[in-house]
Amino acid sequence: MAIETNIAYNRRKKGLQRAMFFLFRVLSLCIALILFFILGFIIVKGIGVVNWDFLTESPTDGMTKGGIWPAIVGTFYLMIGSALFAFPIGVMSGIYMNEYAPKGKLVSFIRMMTNNLSGIPSIVFGLFGMAFFVNYLSFGDSILAGSLTLGLLALPIVIRTTEEAFKDIPDSYREGSLALGATKAQTIWKVLLPMAMPRIITGLILSLGRVSGETAPILFTCAAYFLPKLPGSIFDQCMALPYHLYVVATSGTDIEAQMPIAYGTAFVLIMIVLLMNLLANGIRKYFENKLKSK
Repeated sequence: MAIETNIAYNRRKKGLQRAMFFLFRVLSLCIALILFFILGFIIVKGIGVVNWDFLTESPTDGMTKGGIWPAIVGTFYLMIGSALFAFPIGVMSGIYMNEYAPKGKLVSFIRMMTNNLSGIPSIVFGLFGMAFFVNYLSFGDSILAGSLTLGLLALPIVIRTTEEAFKDIPDSYREGSLALGATKAQTIWKVLLPMAMPRIITGLILSLGRVSGETAPILFTCAAYFLPKLPGSIFDQCMALPYHLYVVATSGTDIEAQMPIAYGTAFVLIMIVLLMNLLANGIRKYFENKLKSK
């Protein structure tokens, strides 16, 4: 009797397991279909507008004609500026939290604050950037103010990625390096950092892919409504693809004529994010192969 009960229980357990796996597959397929539907919609609507002139010319006739070259350049300026701010501070913070800070309340508090920082809405970052960088530090509406604000937005991702990358490295590497006479700083710089670099670079590029599509922070700090010329310095305003997309889709006298440009801008923005993700994967594989060859 007990054997029959166990057999029935195992059958029910396996049936429930198969049902749950089937549910997970269906949900995963639904997510993939939603993603492909959104991408397909943007591609179908926008690819017909994209050509060489669209990518290399400035907008004309109230942004109903012409291209988006200033917005593309401004977006890359902001991405590079935010990376120059977020990468060194984020990496050093992650190293400190995992390698130097005593495990306890301090690290838990910093980690909690980092998690809270990553959950703050981007529009709050924009408001802070306007109050601190634009007004208090007198940077004005500029690439510098926008880059620093976006850097703050990307900072939590870089910190957590660095911390997790160092945490996954076995302690035997640290102990072996120290046993050979290396200092802690030399161990981090020569041994641990090269091993963690693939994940750190991946986290940085993925964070840049996120900030490249943010509108609220740059709306408060640097984005220009219409600026057909390229910025001359970091203290100039610039156009950016997310804000340009918003302006083209919501402002103007002929919204219907502007919508193809809006879809084309969205298509270019998606392609930039896709290229950033592919670049992250390529760099990660490069560093992994480099480590394996040593």
